[in-house]
Amino acid sequence: MLDATVGLGGHASLILEGLSAGGRLIGVDRDPNALGLAAQGLSRWKDQVQLHHGRFSDLREALRSSDVSEEGGLHGILLDLGVSSFQLDTAERGFSFGRAGPLDMRMDPSTGESAASLLARASVEEIAQILREYGEETAARRIARAIDRRRKQGRLATTSDLAEAVEGVLPRRGRRTHPATRTFQAVRIAVNDELTELRRALQEMDRFLAPGGRVVVLSYHSLEDRLVKTSFREREAQGVFQLNAEDPVVPRDDEIVQNPRARSARLRSAVRRP
Repeated sequence: MLDATVGLGGHASLILEGLSAGGRLIGVDRDPNALGLAAQGLSRWKDQVQLHHGRFSDLREALRSSDVSEEGGLHGILLDLGVSSFQLDTAERGFSFGRAGPLDMRMDPSTGESAASLLARASVEEIAQILREYGEETAARRIARAIDRRRKQGRLATTSDLAEAVEGVLPRRGRRTHPATRTFQAVRIAVNDELTELRRALQEMDRFLAPGGRVVVLSYHSLEDRLVKTSFREREAQGVFQLNAEDPVVPRDDEIVQNPRARSARLRSAVRRP
């Protein structure tokens, strides 16, 4: 089994509890800090687990180094997309407008460009395009100009700075969600090139899966879900996948009460045909 977004190992531990004695789980994640914690949490299954630091585009290498065939070597694949609660709740990672911290947002803090760096160099039009494309933000141009004013004043270094820039354009009054939600989502996706990575993974899922193998994808916003739905339906039309359902599985009301962050989750799954 492959958990391609292993995080702290919550899903992985449940998968491992259901594996046979000879079963194995390969866990992959971009976040080296999360991987370290996952290794501790999954230590009771250490003979059945192999963890790898990498992105979706590195899955072939992870399988190779785990001595798993790249062609049909897996019986199950899980992708739990987006940012984890661990990352959101760690202020210094800069993912959340609710926790003041540096404007970073990198899933792998050891490499790549931070959100602060991206917003410092991008033009107003480039920022607006990021907000429109990745956040579906209707006020993208006005927010981009507000960001530009703040950076010229030297006041765009923290998550609070970015949130305040958005609130200056879109006041909070009467809103169910914070007005900066779409902006933070868009910048995070751009920083981590998330949609490109997801497209690469979806293009190769059928290659990795053995006949009868299952792929399960959890997404948390419409851009991700649209990509997953389109890919699954294309593969179904080609006779590669059998969809488990046309519509996604969504959380029940009682689950949302217990875990509000699950409210936007959409689960889609498919089985590899012979």
